[in-house]
Amino acid sequence: MGKFAALDWYETPLYYDIVFSGDDAREGHFLEQVLERHAAPRRSRARRRVLEPACGSGRMVLEMAARGCVVTGFDASEPMLAFARERLRSAGRRARLELARLEDFEVGSGFDLAHCLVNTFKYLLDEDAARAHLACVARALRPGGVYAIGIHLTQYEDRRANHERWRAQRAGVEVVCNIRGAPADRRTRLEQVRSRLCVVERGVVKRSQTQWSFRTYDLRQFRALVRAVPSLELAACYDFGYDIERPRALPDDQLDCVFVLRRRT
Repeated sequence: MGKFAALDWYETPLYYDIVFSGDDAREGHFLEQVLERHAAPRRSRARRRVLEPACGSGRMVLEMAARGCVVTGFDASEPMLAFARERLRSAGRRARLELARLEDFEVGSGFDLAHCLVNTFKYLLDEDAARAHLACVARALRPGGVYAIGIHLTQYEDRRANHERWRAQRAGVEVVCNIRGAPADRRTRLEQVRSRLCVVERGVVKRSQTQWSFRTYDLRQFRALVRAVPSLELAACYDFGYDIERPRALPDDQLDCVFVLRRRT
């Protein structure tokens, strides 16, 4: 099978992007609908301002810019930002991209929409960091602006490992990604996660492995976190089907959640 070299997969943005691109248009349409349905009406006809924390390879930065939005994104990975900038340049689009961390950023204010749909929020490993992130987002949003945040909730009584597998290719590069999450520790709320990439490029096979921790949430814990940031309120919840006509009545038995938080007016 071959050995897997230890590597931060954010240092290989092309492979990451090949695996996770594909739903850009569907997610972009959903985000526009979230803004229309759950944000307070705007007083200006200026172009919509969109913020993407942890923008990664820039797939959604480009998608929202192509939809006519004024987009700002930030990430903690320089290789990802470089990839995103080149993607924008090649498409003839513009966006503001900055190096910053989830728990400590300053991008100005007045944003209509912020979004972070792919579990990245769970990289914030303690309550202080998670609360700081939400407070930063709240300061960036205009009153009535909304934050769509995707997160896979945890059932602590379920002691099975989670496993997901993706296979995708682009321009002769094939990537197989296997992600395994160990059962979460109920006391620390940490989940140990491992990603393995197998890449075939120009006939050469490369294998790499990245390991990290996620901080986990059940519904009660996430609601308590939102309550700890008084400037935000929980406006709605959806699943990863991104169907704006099917909001969820919480609590329910779904673990894949897209929470829509709104800055209080």
